[in-house]
Amino acid sequence: MRVNLYNAERYVDPTAYEALTKIEREARQIYRPLVYICSPYAGEPERNTRLAREYCRFAVTRNCIPIAPHLLFPQFMEDSDPEQRRLGLFFGLVLQSKCKEMWVFGQAAPGNLSAPVNITKGMAVELEKARERGLPIRYFLGAPEKSSDFLGRGEATKQASFRGFAEVSEAEFASTKEVSE
Repeated sequence: MRVNLYNAERYVDPTAYEALTKIEREARQIYRPLVYICSPYAGEPERNTRLAREYCRFAVTRNCIPIAPHLLFPQFMEDSDPEQRRLGLFFGLVLQSKCKEMWVFGQAAPGNLSAPVNITKGMAVELEKARERGLPIRYFLGAPEKSSDFLGRGEATKQASFRGFAEVSEAEFASTKEVSE
């Protein structure tokens, strides 16, 4: 968008021009990369959906735009139907191709970062494709800590503290075990 020096009546309007130019310049400076959120869904869908929301909120606090297909597609696709599951994974990989990084989240036992982290089959597919594409992958262990502050719409917008997260290397995260789904 280009800001016009003239107003709607075709008179020079330097005040509006300068104000709008400044806003446009600031808007261009705010870059928020897309990050693909890779975390478990299978096993405990309710719990994992709640955690995935928190992982997305964490990405937003880091000035990123989170993409979490496992929060979107289960709303209208059936994970228990193999064809729909395959299609959902495919859709997720298409979205992954638009992202600048992949962030992998897992939870180890409290106070024990060396405990195994569950990598689901779906996560394994996403990780393999990210490696194929040369997508930078970051690994995070931990869980958000809930606070009692609310921002608006109840549980979905509860504030959380992310002090419990620790970014770890792939090797530290790699002491994993696969789960069935």
